[in-house]
Amino acid sequence: MKNDHEEKSALSRKEFIKKSALASSFIFVPRHVLGGIGYTAPSDRLNLAAIGAGGKGFSDISNATVNGRERVAALCDVHFSGSASRAVEAFPDAARYHDYREMFDREPDIDAVTISTPDHVHAPAAKAAMERGIHVYVQKPVTHNIREARLLTEMAREQRIVTQMGNQGASNPLLGMVQGWVDSGVLGNITDVKVWTNRPVWPQGFAMPEPDPSQKPDDLEWELWLGPAAYRPYTPQLHPFNWRGWWDYGTGALGDVGCHLIDIPYRTLGLTYPTDAECSVGTIFTRMWTPDYHPEGCPASSFITMHYDATEKTGGPITMTWSDGGIRPSRLEIIPPDHDMGGPGSANGVLIIGENGVITTNINDSSPLMPKLYLNDGTTEFGPETEENEEPEYGHQRMWVDACKAGYDSAEHRALTSSFDYAGPMTETVLMGNLAIRSYMLRRENSRGGMEYFGRKKLLWDGENMRITNLEEANQYVGREYREGWEV
Repeated sequence: MKNDHEEKSALSRKEFIKKSALASSFIFVPRHVLGGIGYTAPSDRLNLAAIGAGGKGFSDISNATVNGRERVAALCDVHFSGSASRAVEAFPDAARYHDYREMFDREPDIDAVTISTPDHVHAPAAKAAMERGIHVYVQKPVTHNIREARLLTEMAREQRIVTQMGNQGASNPLLGMVQGWVDSGVLGNITDVKVWTNRPVWPQGFAMPEPDPSQKPDDLEWELWLGPAAYRPYTPQLHPFNWRGWWDYGTGALGDVGCHLIDIPYRTLGLTYPTDAECSVGTIFTRMWTPDYHPEGCPASSFITMHYDATEKTGGPITMTWSDGGIRPSRLEIIPPDHDMGGPGSANGVLIIGENGVITTNINDSSPLMPKLYLNDGTTEFGPETEENEEPEYGHQRMWVDACKAGYDSAEHRALTSSFDYAGPMTETVLMGNLAIRSYMLRRENSRGGMEYFGRKKLLWDGENMRITNLEEANQYVGREYREGWEV
C-alpha cells in the first residue's frame, strides 16, 4: 500500500497532467539535457494500466506502450495463468490485480487504461476510470447496450477524458480512398448499403451450457468475470472466448465485427441514428424442431434492415442491411463474377451503392481493406490487395496515447478516428440491430390461449431519446439490469 505522502504525490502528478492538457502540451526538461537524442524522461511517460490483459488485451496494452516509451504500471485480469500470462511475462514490474476497483483505489497514479474485457464489463470499468480522471481505450463495441454508450459519450465530454474505441481499422489510411470516392460524387445519389459477415465462428443460437463448478480453474476469479451479469455457477465454454454468443455477456456477430464493418459506411457517408430497425433470424433444427433460437443467446444467423435520413454525402435516404451467419447479398451485375465482393472469398464486406456504381471493401480491422470502385461506364479503380503497415494496427493505440499526453483540447485528440464523440453514436447504431434481434423473441398469450411473437415488426426509433416508439416492451433492451455493486 502507498503511504499518504505517496498518494498525494501521485494525485498531484495526475492533476498536473490534466491541467497541462489545457495548453495541449507538457513542459519538460529538454531530452538532450537529460540523456541525449531518444531519451525519454520519466516525467514524460504515461502510467498505463490494462483491464483484461490476455488475448486482445495483450496487444492493446503492448501497442499502447509505443515500444516501451510509456510505462505499464498495473495489470488487471481475472485469470493470470491463462492468456494474460504473456502480459505478466512482458511487464514483470507491473502491479497485478484481479479487481479493477481495487486497482484504481491502490494505484492513484494511473493516467490511462486499456479495457479489453468481455463486452458486459466495458461500461462499468470505463465509468470507474473516467470518474477518476483516467483516459480510456475501450475495445469494440464501446458498451454492451445503447444506454451505456450514450452515458459514456456524455461522461467523456463532461470529464474531458481522451477516449478511443478499439476498432483499429478506423485508423487505416486506405479509408481515405473510400472517403475520396464518396466525396467526389462519382456514385451519384447513394441509396443502399449492404454489410455482411461470416461470424459467428463460436457457439451461438442455443441454450447456455449447464454450470459445472468442478471444471473451474482454481485461479479463475469467476465472480469478478461475471461482473454486472446475474450470478450463475461456473459455466464451461464461456471464458475466455465463447461468451460472445450469449446476451448476458456478449453482443453476438454485430458486436464482434459490426464496429469494423458498419464503421465504413457510417463514417464515409456521415450517418447518424437510424430511424427504424427490422430483423429476421435463422431457424435452428435439432432433434426436435425449434422455431427460432434460444432467447438467452444470439441467433446463429440474422438479417437486419435499418433506414437513415439523408446526409450531405448521400443525396437521399439510405437503406442499410446487415446479414451474418455467412449469408451475403447477391452479387451486383456491375461486379465481375470472378471478383471478390468485400474481402477474400467474399466472407466479409461492405457495398456502398449509388446510381452510377458501387464501392466494395473489406472488414475494417487489421486485414486488408481492399477498396474497389466500379462505375456503370466501365471505370474501375482498386486499392492494394495487401497493405504495408508501418505501425501495429495502424498506430491506433499510439495515437490515443499521444492524445492523452497532448490533452483533451489538442489537435491530437480531435484527430483520433474513434473517440467516443464518434464511436459512441456509431456503437448505438450497431447495438440497435441487437435490440431488433432481442425483440424478435418477445412473446405473449393470444386470444386463443396460445403464444404469439409480437415483436416481429419494424421498430421505430427515437434516437435522441433512446426509445422504441411503437413497442414499449422492446425498450427493456435499451439498457440492462445490473448485479449489486456493478451498476452503471
